[in-house]
Amino acid sequence: MVDPGYARCDIKDHSWSAPSKPPDCDLDWGDALQVSDKAAAGLVCHGDTALDPSAPVLAYGQRTRPGSIVCESAEAGVTCTHQPSGRGFFISRERYQLF
Repeated sequence: MVDPGYARCDIKDHSWSAPSKPPDCDLDWGDALQVSDKAAAGLVCHGDTALDPSAPVLAYGQRTRPGSIVCESAEAGVTCTHQPSGRGFFISRERYQLF
């Protein structure tokens, strides 16, 4: 899911382990990453999913930039970056990285 100042990626199947769930998170944890123009990249405490069956799919080799966030899809995974700050994330089935 990508909006002009926000990107979130949920992943159902992954082999990496998320850090421990924060004590203030009573919802789902460890399968979604986000970055916005207001906050650093990080894992998401959520009770929903970013999946929208009617949304277009970002095919391998494509990128989208609806605003300050750029997301690129590759066979290796998805990278989303807030361009002005350089904050963002990479996510794949094998690993994730926050930057």
